[in-house]
Amino acid sequence: MNVRIDDAQAGQRLDHVLAGPLGSRSRAQRLIDAGLVTVDGEVRPKRHVVSAGELVEVHAPAVEPVVDAAAAAVPYGVAYEDDALLVVDKPAGLVVHPAAGHWTGTLSQALQARGIRAERGGIVHRLDRDTSGLLLAAKDDVTLHALQDELRERRIEREYLALVAGRPPARTGTIDAPIGRDRRDRTRHSTRTDQPRDAVTHFEIAEALPRTTLLRVRLETGRTHQIRVHLEAIGHPVVGDPVYGPRPPVAGIELGRQFLHAARLAFDHPADGRRVEVVSELPGDLRAALAAARDAG
Repeated sequence: MNVRIDDAQAGQRLDHVLAGPLGSRSRAQRLIDAGLVTVDGEVRPKRHVVSAGELVEVHAPAVEPVVDAAAAAVPYGVAYEDDALLVVDKPAGLVVHPAAGHWTGTLSQALQARGIRAERGGIVHRLDRDTSGLLLAAKDDVTLHALQDELRERRIEREYLALVAGRPPARTGTIDAPIGRDRRDRTRHSTRTDQPRDAVTHFEIAEALPRTTLLRVRLETGRTHQIRVHLEAIGHPVVGDPVYGPRPPVAGIELGRQFLHAARLAFDHPADGRRVEVVSELPGDLRAALAAARDAG
């Protein structure tokens, strides 16, 4: 179900706007908290204030997802934890929020089964299903809102490792190019869009290899598929990426997903303001791919 926000609805909370079309405010809140509602393609909290012209999409399944004991078995690591928050070390293949084809077995459901009662499992930002690494989650709504504010103010550092085809002409660079849904292929995001949103990505060369380059990438904004889209746009797509990757694939590197890993996360703790920094080593499949890239002739 899609709802285009008109002038009369502008200024209302997201859950208030959807209460009528979905039959009740409580159902609207359940779907929003499960990550099944997007505003202009982005998951937003129920307290989000809508603006005229925004497109609200409700991806409601025939049977709404539930959190049960099976969610506790979802595999993920914990790189840091205290009374207020935790940093998850997410494996590749784990979906963060329920969506079409993935109504169960998601990270948000696993965190709810762990006892986290913050909206949407307390997840502050997202990672693509096949991107591994660090993801920040809050244990209560007060901490969640504080971290979301910090994210909006660009005070949370998110650093990734990406193996890309070819070699950028400079050791460091910034890609400042708005992105949104591709105007021709709605399953992709790109710089060729009729709904551009500002997007800024910084990169530096971590290791120059024979046919590829290992980049250290830092996000300033956090749009859907941002790193993958931006690196493709400058002619150095992420190795192994099934959507935005190099064509043909880089020979000699066998990898079933994009070489993209959230390797470092740093933020100010909402409780006392201290700077917290967490790192994650490359998982085994990416280490093997990197070794193959080093040996490539």
